[in-house]
Amino acid sequence: MDSDLNVLGEPLEECGTDPVTGFYRDGCCTSGPEDLGSHTVCAVMTAEFLTHQQSVGNDLVTPRPELQFPGLKPGDRWCVVAIRWLQAYHDGAPAPVVLASTHARTLDTIPLSVLREHAVDVPPDLSSIT
Repeated sequence: MDSDLNVLGEPLEECGTDPVTGFYRDGCCTSGPEDLGSHTVCAVMTAEFLTHQQSVGNDLVTPRPELQFPGLKPGDRWCVVAIRWLQAYHDGAPAPVVLASTHARTLDTIPLSVLREHAVDVPPDLSSIT
């Protein structure tokens, strides 16, 4: 089962703990049947991405304590919904992606080649991501 694998086919690495991210708030972009939105892309927030998300009705800046959501700022790493990231990509405002921390389920929505264009953790041996 690929539940614990990243888009490179390797064990899923932690995305972020300050703030603690993940659908399950475990620091990882793990996913399961409860995660209907597919919060699987480990993205590094940028001002442009956050502004874009607000413009399409996805406010990632305002804290929502009742949802264990601290509000994000540029530089934070966060597990974002795959379709939201893809929307930002199509609109010219994608956030950088940490491939090692992006869940394999993401590939159901976003091609690896697209994620690779915005990767911030490109390994020395590119044969693993081609």
